[in-house]
Amino acid sequence: MLVFLLRHDNVMTRASPTGYADGIVAITEELVVTSQARRAHQAAVRPPVKPPVKLSDVAAAAAVAPMTVSRVLNTPDRVSPATAQRVREAIDRLGYVPNLIAGGLSSRRTRMVAAIVPTMAHPMFVELVQTFTDALRARGYEVMLSLSGYGDVDEATLVRAVLARRPDALLVTGTTHDAPTRQMLADAAIPVVEIFEVARRPVDMLVAVDHEAVGEAVAGYFRARGHATYAVFAAADPRAQARGCAFAAAARRAGGTVLAETVAPAPSTITAGRAALRALLPDLLAPARPRVALFCSSDLLAFGAMVEARAHGIAVPDQLAVCGFGDFELSAVSDPPFTTVSVEGAQVGQHAAAFLLERLAGDPDAPRPARRETVPYRIIERGSS
Repeated sequence: MLVFLLRHDNVMTRASPTGYADGIVAITEELVVTSQARRAHQAAVRPPVKPPVKLSDVAAAAAVAPMTVSRVLNTPDRVSPATAQRVREAIDRLGYVPNLIAGGLSSRRTRMVAAIVPTMAHPMFVELVQTFTDALRARGYEVMLSLSGYGDVDEATLVRAVLARRPDALLVTGTTHDAPTRQMLADAAIPVVEIFEVARRPVDMLVAVDHEAVGEAVAGYFRARGHATYAVFAAADPRAQARGCAFAAAARRAGGTVLAETVAPAPSTITAGRAALRALLPDLLAPARPRVALFCSSDLLAFGAMVEARAHGIAVPDQLAVCGFGDFELSAVSDPPFTTVSVEGAQVGQHAAAFLLERLAGDPDAPRPARRETVPYRIIERGSS
């Protein structure tokens, strides 16, 4: 038999199915009254909802036309500094939040530029994103940042998701894309700048770093200092591998011996550098004890290798000469400071922003000029080599 708990005058009683109607009605009426009282109380204490501030309200407060407010928001360079300042003060005073989605639908512009980079754990990418963002923000654009990682995210899926947000332009790291990604980039009908790699046929614009040239230059640097035995630790990403493979090939072409071409996990870590150096210990501690020149695709790998070398009594640079890549702060403050390759990430960001802004300011139907820039690198010699 079913049993119900009923309430009569604040007392819970047991009843059979044949005698529950009065109790159910009482409960229902009490719930309705309680709910109505609660809503009345909430309405009494809730402050009245203010209507949203409109663009016309800002215009009236700043004593300008609505079109002027729109220009301050979208093309601030077309408004005098004094007028723009007055409009911004009115925006701040009124708490106006523009509806950028509606504005984008009407103007086909979102004032948003997307940037896809592999990581923000690398100081070079931090510099790049900061300078890129600063340059675009000065012209009224904001940056939507997306991290692609190192092979753990499907590129086509990521690019499709980014383009679905309808950015006005796109920065993408790398030039090696699968066919679906390349087609999406070509069909996007927005300015695209690829960065950090060399390409014979870039999708659109290109700010390149020649990683093969970097590897060859480091091999030449060591060779000029009398080295004939080499090793390379390179992370498992295309740019690091390009540097590492070019280094090993150049060393062999010059008649040198390459003891190890170690592939470390990406992104690079100090721990991976220590592990790679441990695997090289049988050669470094052999009776003949060859003097080895080690090139690491990242300063983090280089630092880890030096820490492990010291732990095993291997002298740097007498037994092991080390060169990293990136010119991280730790390369200058380690003991000893170590040689590294410097590539200005800030320059990459500046060039990329300049290319996109130039295109965005022009006629979208005009022929697109081919813009290419290769950012220089330099070897910074320190105590490790």
